[in-house]
Amino acid sequence: MDIALSLLALLFTVVGIIGCIVPALPGVILSYAGLLCSWFTSYTTIGTSALWIWLAITIFVSVIDYYLPAWMTRRFGGSRSGAIGATVGVFAGFFLFPPFGIVLGPFFGAVIGELLHDKSQPAKALLIGLGSFLSFIVGTGLKLAAAAGMLIYVVADIWEPLRAWLATIF
Repeated sequence: MDIALSLLALLFTVVGIIGCIVPALPGVILSYAGLLCSWFTSYTTIGTSALWIWLAITIFVSVIDYYLPAWMTRRFGGSRSGAIGATVGVFAGFFLFPPFGIVLGPFFGAVIGELLHDKSQPAKALLIGLGSFLSFIVGTGLKLAAAAGMLIYVVADIWEPLRAWLATIF
């Protein structure tokens, strides 16, 4: 059972890192699930305090990532239309123009949303699009940092038993 949990922990954390970039997957939550799988093994070195700290980081990053695009769009002077456009742009870019659409979708969505709201200020719409793009970059960076930290934690926890198991197979 320990081997299955270890492999599942690795799978969850790697898919979690992919999920930090792909909007359809809850990346940090999957990485935390991998950390939990590793914690349930009989040889774990992960303490309960570390588990609680990673849970707090997971919740914090997930909440920040949810509110950051709208906040940054508003911070750069955007309207509700720009914030909605940025959100729609993330999903439209993911499905219509992968992988570049994931990065450029929020920018174009915010610009189009702002231009639909007020056509008389295209320069302002571009600035708001830049704010939306920056929020996507910051949010993705925070998620990637948290997910990579959990991957390192899981690999460090299961390395010795995994190495011993692979030595018996080969």
